[in-house]
Amino acid sequence: MPRLTFYGAAETVTGSKYLLEADGTRILIDCGLFQGLKPLRLKNWEPLPFKPSTVQAIVLTHAHIDHVGYMPRFVRDGFRGPVYCTPATAELAEIILYDAAKNQEEDADYINDQGVSKHQPALPLFNADDVSRALKLLHPTERDSWFAPAEPIWTRYHEVGHLLGAAMIEVEIRSSSPPLRILFSGDVGRYHTPLYHDPTPPPACDYLICESTYGDRDHPPGDVLEQLQAVMSAAIARGGVVLVAAFAVGRSQQLIYLLRELIEQKRLPEMPIYLDSPMGVNSAAIYCKYGAEHAISMEDLAGPNCPFYGPNVHLARTVAESKQINPVRGPAVIIASSGMMTGGRILHHLEQRAGDPKNTIMLGGFMAEGTRGRALQDGAKFLRVYGHDVHVRASVVEIPALSGHADRTELLRWLTPLQPPRQTFFTHGEPPGAHAMADTLAKDRGWKTLVPHLGQTVELS
Repeated sequence: MPRLTFYGAAETVTGSKYLLEADGTRILIDCGLFQGLKPLRLKNWEPLPFKPSTVQAIVLTHAHIDHVGYMPRFVRDGFRGPVYCTPATAELAEIILYDAAKNQEEDADYINDQGVSKHQPALPLFNADDVSRALKLLHPTERDSWFAPAEPIWTRYHEVGHLLGAAMIEVEIRSSSPPLRILFSGDVGRYHTPLYHDPTPPPACDYLICESTYGDRDHPPGDVLEQLQAVMSAAIARGGVVLVAAFAVGRSQQLIYLLRELIEQKRLPEMPIYLDSPMGVNSAAIYCKYGAEHAISMEDLAGPNCPFYGPNVHLARTVAESKQINPVRGPAVIIASSGMMTGGRILHHLEQRAGDPKNTIMLGGFMAEGTRGRALQDGAKFLRVYGHDVHVRASVVEIPALSGHADRTELLRWLTPLQPPRQTFFTHGEPPGAHAMADTLAKDRGWKTLVPHLGQTVELS
């Protein structure tokens, strides 16, 4: 009997890993890192209850680190099978994984220099060589065509919005007639958002594994351009710099596109926009390459007219280029990663600028528990940065409309065409969000739902 085990993204939004087993075959849906609270991050170091060498294939939904970031470690520990993903995901994963390896290696070096680790020496979770080995296993695969990662399991990708290259995964286990059908939502995007196409309706399935990041709340209504204009106008009036913590892949490109739209429409004055992220700069080139993935004109993506570049946009790849931003005064926008402020160049800018009440710190999208981004959302007046406390005097504002995740109402809209599956599992959400979605579908639509625990196995009859 087929079975599914939740080795990640169960009662948390990170670490996505689902082990699907059928007739002696094992495939892994997603292979992500845990982020946020320290107990979650420590799980990245714990051996999995199964050997990676016993898994025949990996099928990825998209390139965010909580969906692909564990893959180099999985390869280091013995996995040798193919890894399937969309073409854009393959290119973005290369950038993201090499950056993650660099961060892992730098963290290990810092801990060794400080002599604060009980391990001698402290080692990275994975390194650049592990990333190189993992990337050689990638098999770019287009959407809408069936393929067999490992018989008798067949899979097919469908558009889901959310991020360049992202997809939901339709699964058929073809050892029975009719086949058992399973759908993994991945991360479901929003409707009518800049850049991304709307998520396509979910195909019929016997079992559904559905994300629930915003399962207990809606994004505030309103046009994202109007919200961004209001925040920027208030920030400009204060005379400071707008500091944006943004994911290098996805959010940064979206923000640059929106800011350029507002400037070109004369709704904002001319001002410099600094993208201080090597990964963000490299990702922009990939965004320009995959024009068909965007809900904007193909002509707008051609050559120098690509909306992720332009006369206002200054790209900082090197540390030296990043340091040149230090003396900049407003009005200006600095976009840096990481999006949840767990590391990266955003920390340098926070240290330098969070104490000035003229400045603005802009948050957009979900912030996991245990991150500096969540602390700011919750009103923290001090942030721990580089070993000391930084007093937050800058204005902190949120633009939830920038989120790449469907909210509660949008998830319910996406699920509306679907006939009730035999059972639906709500994952990739903190407990309030996951249970809210499960309870709503059970009470209002009569669905059989479950919020699985980490490590829980379910039989798929």
